[in-house]
Amino acid sequence: MKLLAIDTCADQCAACVLDTGDGTAHEVSRAMSKGHAEQLMDVIGECLVAAEIGFDGLERVAVTVGPGSFTGVRVGVAAARGLALALGVPCVGVSTLEALAAAARAHHPGRPVLAANDARREEIYAALYDGDGIEVGPPHITTVSAAAATVTSDMVLAGSASDDLAASGAAPLAVAITAAAPPIRFVAELGARKSEGAEKPKPLYLRAPDARPQAGFSLPRKAG
Repeated sequence: MKLLAIDTCADQCAACVLDTGDGTAHEVSRAMSKGHAEQLMDVIGECLVAAEIGFDGLERVAVTVGPGSFTGVRVGVAAARGLALALGVPCVGVSTLEALAAAARAHHPGRPVLAANDARREEIYAALYDGDGIEVGPPHITTVSAAAATVTSDMVLAGSASDDLAASGAAPLAVAITAAAPPIRFVAELGARKSEGAEKPKPLYLRAPDARPQAGFSLPRKAG
């Protein structure tokens, strides 16, 4: 199977074409905190050229669904669903934290992983995975101190909140990855193993968006 994976949830705009038959992967990643919508299709095109494949050769699309930047998540999910619909192929979602945990297990096989990213406002997004990658604590918002209280010495940390968690823990902890965005290949590998569900991927938002309508500027409803 030839799969396209994309990620725009955090500080990268990335794509990967994975061939599950021979394990080859072609990756393109650009560091950015905003502007994903303007760059994504160019990144995908560059990745397809590197893989020497056209859109018609893709058999599945995978995308990170968050948690992450509100706008970035929407950009990636909308693009992935649109491509999958146009190509007539399945589309699957992968949690950002799940992919970070998979990257951590590559360095520390068989160990549980606490994946945690900075969520601002002195909060973090966190999820816990066992040594086989099974989710045992779903993605949620918490604080560094609250998460640190649940950490055990056999855990591995992954994500942009890792250093803060390591500093708050009583026992020395292994930190596998400190980036907020997972290596895109792990998104592709997880996407290849996902079951095709009836429900399309949708954004994983753990907090309401910061933007609010400006009610003071609303016009009165016209009578009649």
